[in-house]
Amino acid sequence: MIKIMQLNYLRERYSIIMKYTGIVTIGIGFSLLLPLLILPIYVNELYQSIYFIIPSIAATILGYMMKNLNKSKKQTTLTLPEGGIIVVLCWIIAILFSAIPFILSNQLNFTQAIFEVVSGWTTTGLSVVDVTKTSNLFLFWRSIMQFFGGAGIAVVMLSSIIGPHGLSLYNAEGRSDKLLPHVVKSTKLIMSIYCGYIVAGIILYVLAGMPVFDAINHAIAALSTGGFSTKAGSIGEYNSLAIELITIILMLLGTINFAAHFVLLKGDIKRFFKIGETKFMFFLMSITIPVVSFLSLIKLFGSVSRSIRIGAFEIISAISTTGFSTVPYTNWDNFAIFIMILVMIIGGGAGSTAGGLKLYRVYLLIKSLIWDIKKYVSPKNSIKENFINRPDGRYYVTKDHILEVSNFTVIYLIIYVLGVIILIYHGYPLKDSMFEFASSLSTVGLSIGITSPDAPGMVLWSQIIGMMFGRLEFFVLFFAGIKLFRDIKFACKHKLKN
Repeated sequence: MIKIMQLNYLRERYSIIMKYTGIVTIGIGFSLLLPLLILPIYVNELYQSIYFIIPSIAATILGYMMKNLNKSKKQTTLTLPEGGIIVVLCWIIAILFSAIPFILSNQLNFTQAIFEVVSGWTTTGLSVVDVTKTSNLFLFWRSIMQFFGGAGIAVVMLSSIIGPHGLSLYNAEGRSDKLLPHVVKSTKLIMSIYCGYIVAGIILYVLAGMPVFDAINHAIAALSTGGFSTKAGSIGEYNSLAIELITIILMLLGTINFAAHFVLLKGDIKRFFKIGETKFMFFLMSITIPVVSFLSLIKLFGSVSRSIRIGAFEIISAISTTGFSTVPYTNWDNFAIFIMILVMIIGGGAGSTAGGLKLYRVYLLIKSLIWDIKKYVSPKNSIKENFINRPDGRYYVTKDHILEVSNFTVIYLIIYVLGVIILIYHGYPLKDSMFEFASSLSTVGLSIGITSPDAPGMVLWSQIIGMMFGRLEFFVLFFAGIKLFRDIKFACKHKLKN
C-alpha cells in the first residue's frame, strides 16, 4: 500500500514537472516567431519564414500537451532536484527546436546545428556558420537565443507563473542574484536592468556609426556576454575606438552580478566597490592588461597605444566570457595565450550572464588561503570570523561553503582536462586545445581556429557538452540526474512487481 502511495506521489510530482516544462516549451514556440519581426524590413527573406513557423507550431503543440498533464491550479513548491529536472528538460527542448530552422534550410547538418544553438543558448559565441552568407533572419535568431540564454529561459518564462514557489527553479538555473526577497520581483528587476542596458547599447552603437541591425545584434550579444557577431571579423571589422569602448562597457555590465547592479543603480557606489568579486575583477584587469600589452603585444603591434587598446579589449572580452575580438590570435606568443586561458577559466561574476569558474569562487579560494596563513601566524587563542562582502552585505564564510566551492572547482578542472585531452587526441596542439576548450567550458566564444564546420564531430560534441556544463551548475545537473535515475528505478521495480 505504501509503495502504491509513493508511485502515485511520483506521478503527481512528475505531472507538475511536465506542466512547468510545457509552459516553457510554449514560450520557446513563440520565441521561434520573433525573427519574423524583421521581415517587413527584409521582405526578400520571406520564403525563409517557414523554417521558423514549422518548429514553432510543433513546440507550441508539444508544450500545450505537456501543460495539460496536470490540471491542478494550486501552486506547488518545487524542490531543488525537481527544479533541476525542469531546467535540464527546458534546455534540451530549447536546443532541439532551435536547431530545426538551421537543418530545414540545409545550412547545417545535425551536429553543426546543435553546436550553433547550444553556443547561442549558453551565450558562448563559438560559431560554425559563415555570417557573410547567412541571412538576417538567422543572424537575428542567433541573437534572440543569446538574449534568452543570458537571462535564463526558465527564470524568465516561469518566475511570473510559479511565483515565490519558484525559488528552487531559480537556484537550479545557477542563479544567486536574488535582488529582492520575492523571486518574481527579482526577475522583473533583472529583466528591466538587462533590457535597459541593451536599449542604451543600441542607441550608443548607432550614434557611433554602426548600422541599426548590427547595433541591435551586437548590443544583445555584448550584454548577454554571448559574442555572436554579424561580421566575420567581429568588432575588429569596424576599426572604431568608439565602438570598442561601448562594447567594453556593455561586456563589463554583462559580467557584473545583477545584484551588484542593483546596488550601483541605487547610488551606493562605495558599497558597490566594496563587493569582493567586483574588487577582484578590477584588480585582475589592472594586472593582466598591462602585462599582456607590454610583454607580448607591443612586439606585434609596435605602438604602446595600439597594444593597450588591443590588450584591454581582448582581456575584458575573455574575463567577461563574451568572445568578441578585434584581432586574430594566430601570431600571439605563448605567454599572452596563457594569460587569456587563465582569465577565461576564471570567468565573470556570479549571478551574471557570464560563464567560467566565476570571480566569486576564485576570490573566495584566494581569501581562504590568506585566512589559513593568518591563522598559523596568529596567537592560538585568537578567534576571528572570516567574511567577504557580497551585494547583500557581509557574508560570514563557513568551512562547508569553502568545501563546496573547492569541490566545484575540482570538478570544473577535471572536465576541462578531459576536454583538452579529446582535442589533443584529434591532432590539435596542446596550446590550441587548452585555449579552445577553455573558451567552450567557460562559455567565452574566442577561437584560435579549431572551431569550424570542418571540425571532427567528436570535437564539436565535446565542445557542446563543455558549453552545457559551463552554463548550468554541475551540482544541479548531478542532483537532477540522480533524482531522475532513482525515480525511474523505483517506478520500474515496483511496476514489475505489480
